[in-house]
Amino acid sequence: MAKRKLTRNQARRIESNHARTLHRHHKKDIEWQDDMLGESQEGIVVTRYSVHADVENTQGEICRCNLRRTLSSLVVGDRVIWRKGNEQLQGVSGVIEAIQPRKNELSRPDYYDGLKPIAANIDRIIIVSAVLPALSLNIIDRYLVVCENAGIDPVIVVNKADLLTSAQEKEVEEQLKIYRDIGYQTLMVSAQNGKNMEKLTALFREGTSIFVGQSGVGKSSLINHIFPTVKAQVGEVSETSGLGQHTTTSSRLYHLPQGGSLIDSPGIREFGLWHLDKDQITKGYREFQYVLGTCKFRDCQHLQDPGCALREAVDRGLISSVRYENYHKLIASLEETKSQRHFSTV
Repeated sequence: MAKRKLTRNQARRIESNHARTLHRHHKKDIEWQDDMLGESQEGIVVTRYSVHADVENTQGEICRCNLRRTLSSLVVGDRVIWRKGNEQLQGVSGVIEAIQPRKNELSRPDYYDGLKPIAANIDRIIIVSAVLPALSLNIIDRYLVVCENAGIDPVIVVNKADLLTSAQEKEVEEQLKIYRDIGYQTLMVSAQNGKNMEKLTALFREGTSIFVGQSGVGKSSLINHIFPTVKAQVGEVSETSGLGQHTTTSSRLYHLPQGGSLIDSPGIREFGLWHLDKDQITKGYREFQYVLGTCKFRDCQHLQDPGCALREAVDRGLISSVRYENYHKLIASLEETKSQRHFSTV
């Protein structure tokens, strides 16, 4: 008899029960008593695992810690209050007791768990794209929407420039000019031949930066070039699918020798935006803001509506037609995705 396929809700419950079982197993015999812990101190989360986290104290010492059950979420970059144990218990050295308020956070939507934070207290998001298999401005726009809504400054970096001919490089530069014209910083680099790597490295001298981008764009190669002692695992692009192979399994924060810090996060193959509404996606297009609200009709959809100020700005060359088309693709995909999610839950 054929095996009955689990529904999404059943699969989610099974996964949740499995996670709780693992949590109980790892927490077994690691219940810290108050007299086993030292004084409270400040620290920063440098790596987050499923049931533990590595915390760095103000002296640069890194300790693996349990989490108090009252903590709702904890991510790399969080500033925390923790206490070190008088001894190690099963490799665990202390307990995180509180999370200090975040100045910002970078989140991604999870199909089962909703909006899921992946890093906190970030000064700069490095959006990494590559020319192989092709430079996707649509993917870049997705990341920019997230950056604008999170209030974090982005830098657009195109890797693997060594694979381009002179004519192809000129074409990519023309594409990047669309973003420079609206105030974004862009950089074309190569981890292979070192093109513009000094300029990229200089970006990290202050604050905390994070790399984001699809798998296979060369984030790990860039990290290895900027910070050779990290030895981030490097993956290849699949010849059959054209997609990169995931290599980083946990987000981690590194302190760079030239100053500043870098968060290396797992590759994100598809950066979904279904947690955002239409107004938030519109907010993610910074060049739209000066014409929004001036359309003839308040419910203008910014397509072929009479008196659409946004459409007029595109026709006059004041707004990139590529960005305008990508905007409507994102709106359409958002509505389609939300419709599918609603259908799967009824």
